[in-house]
Order: sequence, then C-alpha cells, then structure tokens
Amino acid sequence: MNPRPTFVLRRLNAALFIALSSASAAQAQTTLQEVVVTANRQEQRSFDAPASIQAVGQDVIEAAGPRINLSESLNRVPGITALNRQNYAQDLQLSIRGSGSRSPFGIRGVRLIVDGIPATMPDGQGQASTVSLGSAQRIEVLRGPLAQLYGNAAGGVVQVFTADGPATPEAGFSLLTGSNGLRRYGLNTGGQSGALNYLVDYSRFETDGQRPNSAAQRRHLNAKLRLQASEDTRYTLIANAFDQPESGDPLGLTRAQLAANPQQTDSRSIDAQAGKDVSQNQIGLVAEHRLNPDSGLTARVYAGERDLDNRLAIPLFVQQVPTAAGGVVNLDRSYSGVGLQYRQRVKLGEGQVETTLGLDHDRMDERRRGYINNLGVQGELKRDEDDAVNSTGVYAQANWAVNADWSAVAGLRSSRVNFRVRDRFINDSNPDDSGSADFSATSPVLGLTRHFGETTNVYLNVGRGFETPTLTEIAYRSEGSGPNLALKAAKSLHTELGVKTRLAEGHRLDAAAFLIGTDDEIVVASSSGGRSIYTNAGKTRRSGFELAYTGDLGQGFSTHWALSTLNARFVDAFASAGGATVASGNRIPGTLNRSVFGEFAWRPASLPGFSTALELVHQGGMFVDDVNSDRTQAYTVFNLRMGLEQKLGGWRLREFLRLDNVSDKAYVGSVIANDGNRRFFEPAPGRSWSLGVTANYAFSR
Repeated sequence: MNPRPTFVLRRLNAALFIALSSASAAQAQTTLQEVVVTANRQEQRSFDAPASIQAVGQDVIEAAGPRINLSESLNRVPGITALNRQNYAQDLQLSIRGSGSRSPFGIRGVRLIVDGIPATMPDGQGQASTVSLGSAQRIEVLRGPLAQLYGNAAGGVVQVFTADGPATPEAGFSLLTGSNGLRRYGLNTGGQSGALNYLVDYSRFETDGQRPNSAAQRRHLNAKLRLQASEDTRYTLIANAFDQPESGDPLGLTRAQLAANPQQTDSRSIDAQAGKDVSQNQIGLVAEHRLNPDSGLTARVYAGERDLDNRLAIPLFVQQVPTAAGGVVNLDRSYSGVGLQYRQRVKLGEGQVETTLGLDHDRMDERRRGYINNLGVQGELKRDEDDAVNSTGVYAQANWAVNADWSAVAGLRSSRVNFRVRDRFINDSNPDDSGSADFSATSPVLGLTRHFGETTNVYLNVGRGFETPTLTEIAYRSEGSGPNLALKAAKSLHTELGVKTRLAEGHRLDAAAFLIGTDDEIVVASSSGGRSIYTNAGKTRRSGFELAYTGDLGQGFSTHWALSTLNARFVDAFASAGGATVASGNRIPGTLNRSVFGEFAWRPASLPGFSTALELVHQGGMFVDDVNSDRTQAYTVFNLRMGLEQKLGGWRLREFLRLDNVSDKAYVGSVIANDGNRRFFEPAPGRSWSLGVTANYAFSR
C-alpha cells in the first residue's frame, strides 16, 4: 500500500520541530535566488526566466558531499531525479520529469552540457561521471518545453559551468576520507594574469565500494583558460581528461537476495569480473564577439575521444551462440562538433525583442567490438562493426518583452539525426547486419508570461520534442544478430504552467504543473547480463507538480524545500518481452511518484565561519518493470553536516563533516528496470560519513 498523503506532511512537521528545537540547522546552502541562468540560451536572472529552471551554486556543491556525483546536490532541485546507484560501472540514474528513467546505465532523455560544450553525444546518450565537480561554479537544471530547443533527447537540460580563476592567483589542495574506503585528493590553481584568466583542477577518487566487486578509481583533470582578447572579443578554452581504470559492477539483487542480505553481490558478477574501465579526453574552444551593444556572435568547436572496455556477466553458453555478441564490449569512440549562434536585440513598441539564431552539428564515430568473456578472460572475437551518428540542428528563438505586464517567447528547431552501421564480422553463421536509420523532427515552442509588478511572474509554455534511440539502445535485437534499426523515435508534447513569486523579503516560491504526452515511447523490452533490448510501446503520459521554496528565517537560520510529484503511466497496452500484457494505466518503471528535499540551515553571527544543517530526503516507491510485478518502498532519511572556515594570513581553510542516513535506514536506492533475471534492486548504503579539509593560499601581488 502507498503511504497516505499525510505521511509526508507528518515527516515535514517532524523535521521542522527537530531543526528549530535543536538548532542543528545550517548555513543557507540553498538554491540561488538571483543567479544568472541561460533558459533562453541567453543570460538572465532565474526569476525572470519564463521556464522551470533552478541552479545550485558552488557553496551548495561543496557542502552537499565529496563532489564526486551530480546526485549529491541535485536532489534539492524539483523535477529531477538523480540516483546514486553505488555502481560506478553504470553511472548515475538521472531523469527529468520521468524522461530518462528507463536507462540501465548512462544518461538518456536529458541533455548534459558543460561550459557550452555538449557532454551528451549526438545520439542522445551522455555520461555524468566525466563532470568535474571540484571546479564547478554552478549547475543549472532546465525542465519543460523550452528544453526542446536543445534538440534530440532534451526531456530536460543540465548545464555545468566551471568557475573562473580568482582575481588574485592562488593554489590549494583538498583531502577527504569516509565510509567504505572513500578517499578523494585534489589540487588546484587559478588566477588572473593580464588578459588571461586560468583555472586548473586535478582530483583522484577511490572507494572500496559498498558491496563486493564495487570498488572504483577515478582521476580527473579539468582546465579552463579565458582570454579577453579585446573589449568585444573573448575566447575560452576548456580541456578535460578523465580516467576510470577500475569500476566493478556488483549487479542488482533479486527480491530474495535483498531480503537475505542487501550487502551481498551475485556470484555471477564476481565470476565474470563484471565491470568496466574507461578513459576520455576532450578539448573545446568557445569564441564570443560583441558586434555592437545589441548584437553578438558565439561560436564553439570541440573534439574528444573515449575508450571503454566493459565486462558483462553473461553465461558462457549464451555468449557462444553464433549470432551472440559476446560478454566483453570494447568501444573506441571519437566525437566532434561545431556550433554558431547569433543574437540581436531590437526595440518593438513599448518593449524589445531578443532574437537568437543558431546552428549545431555534432558527429560521433565508434568502433564496436565484442569478445567472449570467459570468467574475466577476454576470448575470441564475436562482434566487429563501425558505427557513426551525425546530428544537425538549426534553431530560431524570439523573446518579446511586450510591455511591463506581458512577455512572450517563440522558438523553432529543425533536427536531423543519421545512424550508420557497417558490419565487419560476417561469416556463414553471422550475416551482414549493416544498415542505417534516419530521424528528423521539427520542434516548435510557444510561451506567454504575465508579470505582476516586480514580485510575481506567471508563465504558460507549450512545445514539441523528440528522442531517437541511442547507439546503445539499437545495439541488440531480440532475435538474431546485429543492431535493432527498426526502433522509432519517440515524439512528445509538453505543456507547463508555472509561477514565481517573492512572498516577502528573503522568501521566494517557484511552482509549476506539467503534462507530457509521448508517442512511440522507447522502453526496455528485456535486460539481462548487462545487455538490454529496446522496443517502442505506444503512448505514455506524465503529469506532475513541482515546488521550490527558499526562505530567510532570521537570526542566521534559513530553509530550502523542493517537492515533486510525478504520475508516469502507459496509455496503450502492449505485450512485454515475457509475453505478459502491460496494461493501460501501469506506471512507468524507475519513476518516483514523489520526492521531497528539505533543509534547515544555521550560520550564527556570533560564531563566524561556523555552519551546520539538517537535511531531509523523502522518496516514494518505484515499480521495477512494465507489468508492475514489484516495487520499492518509500523512505525518509536525515542527513547532518557541519563546516568551519578560517582565514590565516594568505590561507583560507575549510573543514567539514557529513553524516548521511543518520538513522541507518535500510532501503533500495534505485532499480534496474525490466531486468531479465529479476535482479531489479540496488540497495542504498546505511549510515555513512565523510570528513575533509580544503586549503587555499592566495599569493600577494
């Protein structure tokens, strides 16, 4: 049975009582109120943006955890679900308004952009692990129809921005340790030298893992150089190197395994040495030129390469079938892209119109090979193909400030995505599976905003979007060999009604209701042994409500709340891979029907540099498959944090302590939707801690 609605309210009231009575709340590490955001591909205050968009800043990112995963800080943004699977071989499960929830690994249905450079490939697949949070200044989350102007698989957009170097050159280090052998070391330097601003950040992360065969290591180098060539021209160079030489895959657990011992790992994971190692190097250049006070150009170019070896826990007899692709996946990928954007502002009537015209072209080439996995030893070749994806989009957007009371937005994007597969593994028992697939879509967006003075904005947006299958999703067919090129792109219609209001000085409330209808939804037909097969499932509908509130309570106290509800269901019945009927009205697996984040923070004026906080995280249950045969239970956990800051001469020091899941509650943190072996459940860690220190020294000029 689902908990009654009053359950959440009782928890919220309990959290309020605990926080105020014990005064163990913290510094206002809350969603920024007046931060500059880019909902319209142009910078503006978040309050003025005619869309559901929130941002978390550098202070929030630092306080939310060890700065390893986006999930640490994004739980305070409504509408987005970022689940840490405790499995670094599979990355986070990240979805926005239910888009992307089907993904067994990596990110689908959400565009990820870092410093203006796409971190989502042209087929719509992205990886959150390559984001360097140690040098991140802010993270933006855009939901709703305006996200569709970012192209393929833009159910929402997550943008990460690297900080600029400080005005005074400085260097520093960070050290962190914690539960399950957590260790993170960091070095950084940055500053301003004439017209050149620079920031370089290096980090190394290690963990023994929560369960057997879940240990991981990462090394990350992120560099940003910004040259102000003239008053009107600026160049920004971003270079990023990522290496993950170890990440075990403990797989999910069955219901029986979960009940017997949630800390165990299925023996097949250990026997096959399931896991992956991956490296990625990327460089990008963004040029910005102001033509005059009312117009400007922005151009970007980037290129990168990614190498991956993934060992899957597939039984040997299954791998030896003539048309099987083996149990070791080897990918050598290169990718690149260019973009050009023109902005113009003109007066019209009582107001003005800001127009944006742009072109994006992105390409990915990949050599995919499959080998036998014989108890962790790579065997004979079973698959060999060259894959390529090209994506081209042109877009136009106009934002019209009609007068003091009204503004409007209109946009249109035309996209083409082309897939090509060349089979190089052909023999008597394995035919030539070469082929291609082409997708195109036109995505219009319309929006209207009513401004009630300086305190309240009400907006209504409508837009169309589309999502192609990714190369990973077309990789396998249910029968035979080769790619599943028959998959269709999903088409969607998004409607959103929202309000932003300043209730009083220091108090802001954002709320939005949405409805999303999708045709040809791409779903998991089956998933086992690290191999997922996809199909189209007709119509789906997602609806929900989101609320974010930030308030200054006085005397050093502040609070932040984020609440989301989501009703994600199949509209059309269809036959599942096992032959059972997925009934109309079934919930889409992997989606949370509700989530709540609450925080009470305290930074007393009488104790300079001290802060502490109490956090509440509540999440509803998730169904595990399309037939809704099982589900996880809702849970509520509490987290505590404390920080100290000091300045000693040129040194700036910060010490911090976090205690997550204070009550040591046992719960399931994520699920593997439609797993063919019914290993759906990925248990969350119990009580865990992290302790760290950062030190930066500013050099006098």
